[in-house]
Amino acid sequence: MALLDSHGIASFRISGHPQAIWPMVVNPLGEIRVAVASEVGDAARRIIDSHREDVGSRVVRLRDEFDDLQRRIGYRFADRGLLEHALTHKSRAAEDASGGVFDNESLEFLGDAVLGLVVAEALFRRFPDYTEGQKSKIKASVVSTHSLARHAEQIRLGEHLLLGRGEEKTGGRFKQALLADGYEALIAAIYLDGGLPAAAGFLERELGEAIDAGAQQDVVGRDYKSALQERLQALGHGLPEYRLASTAGPDHRKLFTIEVVVAGDVLGSATGRAKKEAEQEAARLALARLEGNA
Repeated sequence: MALLDSHGIASFRISGHPQAIWPMVVNPLGEIRVAVASEVGDAARRIIDSHREDVGSRVVRLRDEFDDLQRRIGYRFADRGLLEHALTHKSRAAEDASGGVFDNESLEFLGDAVLGLVVAEALFRRFPDYTEGQKSKIKASVVSTHSLARHAEQIRLGEHLLLGRGEEKTGGRFKQALLADGYEALIAAIYLDGGLPAAAGFLERELGEAIDAGAQQDVVGRDYKSALQERLQALGHGLPEYRLASTAGPDHRKLFTIEVVVAGDVLGSATGRAKKEAEQEAARLALARLEGNA
């Protein structure tokens, strides 16, 4: 039913033998009968046929739509259900009438912890002479919402997110917060499927260059808010204002969207798990805009 619903075809599970029913055997104890309107019966049959194959009394998929993603991340799941769970947004779970679809929020929570541990250990081993403050700043830049969303885009994670129809229509596949959350859920799924070595190997491939770049470039020492203020003063403008535009997510996973405003104009906007993180990223974007207009 969830499959048909994702294609915009309303259906419901029934018993008996009315018209417009497409039976699908799922176990040796019986069968599930799904009813749809007669005018979409042929379309529903084609959709189900493209996703099933009868082997005795089992139903299995003819293809794995996540094959491309698994190739891109360099990891193949023993339990493909974990990957599907990691990609399921709460909007998709909310639209499933069966109650058998679970969203990825718990996996996001776990993935955040695994990500923090792996990056902290990498910094500890690579840069033993750096201060705690320096390592904390590098870590914050590597695990920020903006950074994770960028890495999610690189593996085209958005193409595979399982979204509800409303989220789909509003561009959910391109939203930074959804991409970053899905990326963390993916980390957790790899950890649960293959253990910490598998998750660490994935993150080393994905984030290794970002960690090195954070250490070598000015992310440790540069304060974008201070740099923006100096730039605005040099241009004869007043001080920037950092305005909280919105908050989202549960209390333990709150996301803050900050806008930097100068003379009534929004020069930059960014989202982060901490206000300071979002302010720094918004200031960086504002600086880039000013330099582009210079």
